[in-house]
Amino acid sequence: MLLVALTLMWGVNWPMMKFSLRELSPLWFRAWTMSGGALALIAFFHWRGVNLRIPRDRWAAVAGLALPNILGWHGLSIVGLSGLPSGRAAILGFTMPVWTVLVAILLGEQHLNRRVLISVVAATAAVGLLAAHEVQALAGQPVAVLWMQAAALCWGLGTVLMRRSQLGVPTETVTVWMMLLGSVAFWVIAPLSEPFPDVRSFSSGLWWSLAYGVVLNYGYAQVIWFGMAKRLPPSASAFSIMAVPVVGTLSATVIVGEMPRTTDWAAALCVMVAIAAALVPLRAQSRP
Repeated sequence: MLLVALTLMWGVNWPMMKFSLRELSPLWFRAWTMSGGALALIAFFHWRGVNLRIPRDRWAAVAGLALPNILGWHGLSIVGLSGLPSGRAAILGFTMPVWTVLVAILLGEQHLNRRVLISVVAATAAVGLLAAHEVQALAGQPVAVLWMQAAALCWGLGTVLMRRSQLGVPTETVTVWMMLLGSVAFWVIAPLSEPFPDVRSFSSGLWWSLAYGVVLNYGYAQVIWFGMAKRLPPSASAFSIMAVPVVGTLSATVIVGEMPRTTDWAAALCVMVAIAAALVPLRAQSRP
């Protein structure tokens, strides 16, 4: 039940972010929601007794991990989302597992095999379908497709680097401090690149959308994930990730009025095949 709740929260978050971008620029949105979510997580983990201290000699490593995982993924994805329908952006963003496998191969952690090739071909087909539609559309923004792929690459790279890191501190602690460092960066970058938002003009819908990002996406969903990550089999995590773009595409019809096209569903199917080939483990063969 918690896994289903997590998948729903992550999927619905995409059209909720798109709804917020109607009134709030992308980097200001990240600054508001990420800092609020980080503070909420600090309060929760402190209440649970998690050690949130990081040794002085580990700060450089934590900052290095924050670059791809926070600034790269969260920054580039919100910029890409501003130029794409939310369901389409979710499909492109969740090519991340394929990038993770490719980065692992480049670093010598994994070997190239048939399943990896299937994953790459399926993910490439999904990106090609959506990029072609953006090029053909009168108001299409194919550059946004590149932003989303750059974001997925950063997420994949950050995932591999997190797996390779040996910081000696809880993952919850690293995540919270990466979010705080990212929040500071967004608060610095946003006023330099985007106009200051007029808080007095925020609609009630925007406030509810921001609350969703803080409480559910960055808060409750993270708590669920950390509570289950150590107990979930890899296949469960993979199926959850596969379902997020589908949930995002379906919920977008209600939240922001986006009607998915045939190419969207075909691309979503390709991404599901790519994730399954990359993440779902093979059944253990019985020994003779």
